[in-house]
Amino acid sequence: MRKIGVLTSGGDAPGMNAAVRAVVRCGIARGMEVYGIHRGYEGLIEGAIKEMDMSSVGDILHRGGTILRTARSERFRTEEGQKHAINVLSAFGIEGIVVIGGDGSMRGGLELSQRGITIMGLPGTIDNDLGYTDYTIGFDTAVNTVLSAVTNIRDTSSSHERATIVEVMGRHCGDIALYAGLTGGADNILVPEMPFDINQVCKKIIQGKNRGKLHDIIMKAEGVEIDVQELAQLIEDKTGKETRVVILAYLQRGGSPTARDRMLASQMAKKAVELLYNDEESKAIGICGGEITAYDLETALTIKRPFNTDLYELADVLSR
Repeated sequence: MRKIGVLTSGGDAPGMNAAVRAVVRCGIARGMEVYGIHRGYEGLIEGAIKEMDMSSVGDILHRGGTILRTARSERFRTEEGQKHAINVLSAFGIEGIVVIGGDGSMRGGLELSQRGITIMGLPGTIDNDLGYTDYTIGFDTAVNTVLSAVTNIRDTSSSHERATIVEVMGRHCGDIALYAGLTGGADNILVPEMPFDINQVCKKIIQGKNRGKLHDIIMKAEGVEIDVQELAQLIEDKTGKETRVVILAYLQRGGSPTARDRMLASQMAKKAVELLYNDEESKAIGICGGEITAYDLETALTIKRPFNTDLYELADVLSR
């Protein structure tokens, strides 16, 4: 394979630039032409494609977001849009693409794969919700961003003797809430994978107050089906403790990627380029047990992510 493309799609994640950089430089090192596809699948349909060189990816390793930009594409969901994308790739002579994104991006790549384009999927999403890999690119940075915010929130919460609900991203996967809650000393962690009892939440807050605890942090994933303001009112009514809400939202997506995310992105991108160079079939690149792995793309998307109940139970014990 001599010509490959790279695109970022869906929500941006810290470490995407590190992955793009590694794809470009590893590809060029193997004598390949590497093309950047701007604005994801929408840009692919529009032909927003430009050949990249070593200097194209200079000074981006430490930057959050994605220099290729990203967009969601309704047109690509249609058969007509997919056919047009294939025609664009044919015009440029691009035989394979490294797709960096989450579940939706991977499924878009699968559509292209079934039409003859080799796809190497890199898991670029802060949610850590892809079942075939232990960790996704951007997750570690997002957790550390939440931890930094919780440290600041705790200072104010203690000063005013309040309870604070910190809502973080995670529609179907509560890993950000779980990992940030455990390492940030949250008193309660609410995730979509586990049911919660509002009375138990409030009981823990009251018990903490009785032993002189000044503040309470409740870490809530956005996928938990209760409105965060309603939850705050319930807690205040039942405990008598003033309860505030902090929604971190897109703050979690930005920022300079951690060393771990930079390393993960670089290693995964190297693996993707190697597989393309060797004319392998479409794969999803991940990490399992510390080793970089490559699963059949279609199979990888069927693997469900198990929730780590051991960590959840540990967080509960440590917060008592």
